[in-house]
Amino acid sequence: MNTFYPEIKKNFGFGMMRLPMNGDAVDIPQTCDMVDAFINAGFNYFDTAHGYIGGKSELAVKDCLTSRYPRDSYILTDKLSPNFFNTEAEIRPYFASMLEACGVEYFDFFLLHSLTAGNYPHYTGNRAFEIAAELKAEGKVRHVGISFHDKADVLDMILSEQPSIEVVQLQFNYLDYEDAGVQSRLCYEVCVKHGKPVIVMEPVRGGSLVNLPEAGLEEIAKLGEYSPAGYAIRYAASFDNIFMVLSGMSNMEQMTDNIKSMKDFTPFTET
Repeated sequence: MNTFYPEIKKNFGFGMMRLPMNGDAVDIPQTCDMVDAFINAGFNYFDTAHGYIGGKSELAVKDCLTSRYPRDSYILTDKLSPNFFNTEAEIRPYFASMLEACGVEYFDFFLLHSLTAGNYPHYTGNRAFEIAAELKAEGKVRHVGISFHDKADVLDMILSEQPSIEVVQLQFNYLDYEDAGVQSRLCYEVCVKHGKPVIVMEPVRGGSLVNLPEAGLEEIAKLGEYSPAGYAIRYAASFDNIFMVLSGMSNMEQMTDNIKSMKDFTPFTET
């Protein structure tokens, strides 16, 4: 059971940004099947954003999840993206449109999306952190966080200036762990320093940790239990301060593989 937010049943989430498609449209029947398989396996965390799949992800959430399951049976995260508001006055109408698109009255987690040094002034200048706190006080949001895409020193600065941030979503995987650009480890350590639980995005680095060189695939095959994607997700989930690992799944085959990898999760050890 998750100690930060006990309503989360397991530490693996459905990132609804790479859904099955029929041309330009989301394949709703297959997405419904994937949602059903996910929930039936005991998982309940779903993640979306207004810009995912050109605005179609939120609508798929409504079609496949929120219109079909009781509100207390799932955890839903949405995000305030900087390119969808230009002024402070636009934030609340934008937020209301997200609630309507998803078919809910509140979000469990509301993240200020894609924070960087470059767009941080856009958020602060339009009182986005204050408005998010107001939405929480009004019961329209249960937890406020950020999705972060920059260096560790920038994250340290933001968390120091915005102590109301409760969670941080980071790109975190074994390839980027010591990467000088992504700084997965350093950013994770900043979150630990500030006592902020971490949500992982890109645990398989957009699929690149599935399409490994032959030597890598052979080594994983020797382990014999999980797929390359499964080991990558389990690696990320094994860190103490990480409470959620997201995976964007495009078909039922990927869903089935990820469920197998995470249904009875135990952390990796040093040996």
